[in-house]
Amino acid sequence: MRAKITYAITAAVLVVYFVLVGSRGVMLLQQGTLLTVTFGLAVLILPVIGVWFLWANTRFVTRANRLAAELDAEGGLPVDDLPRTPSGRIDRDAADEAFARRKAETEDSPDDWRCWFRLAIAYHDARDTPRARKAMQRAIALHTPPGNAEAGPSVT
Repeated sequence: MRAKITYAITAAVLVVYFVLVGSRGVMLLQQGTLLTVTFGLAVLILPVIGVWFLWANTRFVTRANRLAAELDAEGGLPVDDLPRTPSGRIDRDAADEAFARRKAETEDSPDDWRCWFRLAIAYHDARDTPRARKAMQRAIALHTPPGNAEAGPSVT
C-alpha cells in the first residue's frame, strides 16, 4: 500500500509539473517571435513525453498488479522467504538459486504467463530490473488475449 501511495503522490506532482511547463511553453508560443516559438515548441515536447511515459508506466503497473492478484487468488505467487542481509536486501546467492529454478520452469512452459510472472519476480530479486520488466511484459502479453484492444503496445 505504501508503494501505491508513493506512486500516486509522485504521479500527481509530475502532472502539476507538466502543467506548469506546458503553460510556460504556451507563453513562449504567444510571444510570436521565431526564437520564442522555437523554444515554446521545444518546451511543450517535454510534458508530452512525460505524460506518455507516466501513462505507459501506470498502465504497465496496473496490468502487473492484476496478474499478481489473479496469481495470488490461484495460490501461485512465490513465497518471499529468501534470506536477507542486515540491510534488508535479498541475499545474492539465494536470489541466483531461486532465479535458476524459475528460469528452468519458464523454459519448460514458455507459453504460461504464470511462469513468466514468477521469472520476473526472480529477476527483480536478483537485482536485474530491465530483464524483470521484459519478463513481466511477456507475462502480460501472454495473459492478454490476442486482438484485445486493452493490450496496446509494449513499454520498454
